[in-house]
Amino acid sequence: MTVSAASPVAVISWTEHGAVHCARWHSEGGAAPPGKVVPADDRITADAAYRLACEGTALLWRGDFQNARQLLQAMARRIERKPRRAPAAPATAAEAFHRYRLAQSQRARTLGMLLLPFDDDYHLPLRRAPDVREACAAAYGPASGPFVASLRELLGLIGAHEWRKKGVAVPALGARIHPHYGVFAPVRGEYVDLVAAAPLPAGCDLAFDIGTGTGVLAALLAQRGVARVVATDQDPRALACAAENLERLGLAARVEVMAADLFPPGRASLIVCNPPWLPARAASPLERAVYDPDSRMLMGWIGGLAAHLEPGGEGWLVLSDLAEHLGLRSREELLATIAAAGLELVGRLDAKPSHPRSADRSDPLHAARAAELTSLWRLARR
Repeated sequence: MTVSAASPVAVISWTEHGAVHCARWHSEGGAAPPGKVVPADDRITADAAYRLACEGTALLWRGDFQNARQLLQAMARRIERKPRRAPAAPATAAEAFHRYRLAQSQRARTLGMLLLPFDDDYHLPLRRAPDVREACAAAYGPASGPFVASLRELLGLIGAHEWRKKGVAVPALGARIHPHYGVFAPVRGEYVDLVAAAPLPAGCDLAFDIGTGTGVLAALLAQRGVARVVATDQDPRALACAAENLERLGLAARVEVMAADLFPPGRASLIVCNPPWLPARAASPLERAVYDPDSRMLMGWIGGLAAHLEPGGEGWLVLSDLAEHLGLRSREELLATIAAAGLELVGRLDAKPSHPRSADRSDPLHAARAAELTSLWRLARR
């Protein structure tokens, strides 16, 4: 592997048929290029592939595409096999969380070692390969030359493209939201239901939706009768996604989508934020909707809320208490941050999550997930 000093483009290299070859490396999650790459095809066994991947050797696939998918599944099964000697139980919920994250990271790194070659038009030069050009263009933009990426990333990209085409039903909205690749889909409906149920501040004619993502909450506020909504985000994919959804829903004239770090200029009667819930480092663009180091967005929103609220206005903080159950943040810390920002709690709505993980006893974080509540905190200036 080499990385040019004059360019941020990463390049992988390997030897094949007695010659050295190079290709541009692509990873949406920012994974480093593998240091060693060997060609592989249908003749390799799952055990051999898994062993090489665990040792840090990537496999550049030259065989049948569908066989590569089966090989990836076989490698995943080997990861999921329970060790002969189980590790000691974690002493705390925080330790369980960090073990879980480490295991997920190691799993992603190992499965990310099965690589595919892409031609300059996103074509896959493999037998029985699907046409992924539309999905790649939707996620990556216009093609810019041949490259190599992991099969695992491609499968995620294909799945995300199907979600984008079909959309996600949002009962509170009475419509479907179409998430783009890398933008968190509104699959956990409780936070949307809370925003649908909370009483709007009196005379609310302007609202800010901070970190809009797909635009689902901005659309819901407009649908509830707020005359004008400003929806902000820093991610270009989220901004494009929100704009497309609002246009599709016929709400583009009432909702302005704006690139901003947290707040837009001015004040509003209602400011809504559904920040990442867990203070940890994200390992991919999609994880940024869940993980936020040091709760930067949460603390920034609370700290700046008072200065952007109209008199009598409210800030709605939509937040899970999962971080509290995992020992990553305390309720006392959250309340102290709210008080220090000159805010007071005027009401709170709670919802019990209904996603499958909350009932999955095999999940390493089951105890915390089973106790989790998602809340809408109604905050006002003191």
